[in-house]
Amino acid sequence: MPKGQKQNADHAHRHNTPTIDNEAISQQLEALLTPAIFAQQKYYKQLGLRDRVLNLSLMVAAVLTLLWRQVPGVQELNRLLAREGLLWCRVTKIAQQSLSERFLVFPSELFERVFKDLLPQLQLNWQQRLRRPLPDSVKFALNNFERIWIADGSTLEALFRKLKSLEDLKTGQLAGKICTVIDLVNRLPVEVWFHTNPAASETNFEAPLLNLLKAKTLILLDRGFYHFHFFQQLINQEVYFITRLKAKASIKYLKIFSYDHLVKDRLILLGTVRRGAPVLTLRLIEIKVGKTSYSYITSVLDPQILPPYAVADLYRRRWRIEEAFHTVKRLLGLSYLWTGSINGVKLQVWATWLFYAVLVDLADAVADELSLPFDRISLEMIYRGLYHFSVAYDKGNADDPVKYFAAQENQDLGVVKSLRKPVSKLDLSPFPAPS
Repeated sequence: MPKGQKQNADHAHRHNTPTIDNEAISQQLEALLTPAIFAQQKYYKQLGLRDRVLNLSLMVAAVLTLLWRQVPGVQELNRLLAREGLLWCRVTKIAQQSLSERFLVFPSELFERVFKDLLPQLQLNWQQRLRRPLPDSVKFALNNFERIWIADGSTLEALFRKLKSLEDLKTGQLAGKICTVIDLVNRLPVEVWFHTNPAASETNFEAPLLNLLKAKTLILLDRGFYHFHFFQQLINQEVYFITRLKAKASIKYLKIFSYDHLVKDRLILLGTVRRGAPVLTLRLIEIKVGKTSYSYITSVLDPQILPPYAVADLYRRRWRIEEAFHTVKRLLGLSYLWTGSINGVKLQVWATWLFYAVLVDLADAVADELSLPFDRISLEMIYRGLYHFSVAYDKGNADDPVKYFAAQENQDLGVVKSLRKPVSKLDLSPFPAPS
């Protein structure tokens, strides 16, 4: 019996009806976003856009409603607009074709600017929460680095035709590639870039990444950025990095800091002079966990600034950006693109990351309320739990989503992740004692 075609998990079957509205959530979104929307009114007019019915305020409300209420398509969104209104926008009746066409042509840079105007407020919110502990490796690294960022790229999957105007578009077409920078400390996105070529390598994002990075930044890099000239440019800008060592690398050992069967920390020369590539002076840290060995390279040459186990623990947290991609693509629907135009794809990219940032802010508030590390909070279950909060709100049993998710009687919602094993104390010694 032939096997069925393997299904892309990003394209799992979705529901057909939107979730219910909630006044408390709508008010919080309005309070967060109204200042950022208002700040773009001048730019909106500079683009020559008239203050028509489908203006910036309504389009932001429409896109956020698509995301947080899980509206299955633009046609259903138009029905909601005609009967309930969307967030802060009143009931408005417009032609279905007008709304579909607006998604195709509405300037995506307006959503980008709203997103970037919102981030400082979310960063301020994070700074004001003091009860949520940070991981030991992150706290230690912040003594010597001003920020810890993660960069990685991800391909946008096959286009799904959600508008009538896209019925003739070829199915299975990839929509491009995004590269995102996430702040490991507060988990908020820092920057997002879009490339129309889905096969584009991470090297296409090196130039904008170099322009973004400032001195005293520690950045965690996927091996897609494994490029010696790029590494040298980072070092020249006083930007420090951690990445995984590639197989068959040309190494010359210079100095031993630690040498044991569980941890090896050495100063090395990496690379050859062939093809003009620079030879880099780096640290090679090899950590053995069970029967598996992991090899990391870093431009932080002093173990007292970044001990070997801190290097390994920080790089393990690079997975946080993979979790972010999983959230925006599968949970928030970035794998189900609303339009086939490049502008429309960009609009959805910016809108989805904007809502992701709002969701992170809510999860961080819950972590602070519970005095738990952010890692213990499930973004997915926060998102899915908004339905249960809405029901409790309508019955008069809840009025604050943070208090609701933190309440002991609601822990069955799975907002707090269970510990699979006890958390052991991280060895932050620059020269770990032999085991």
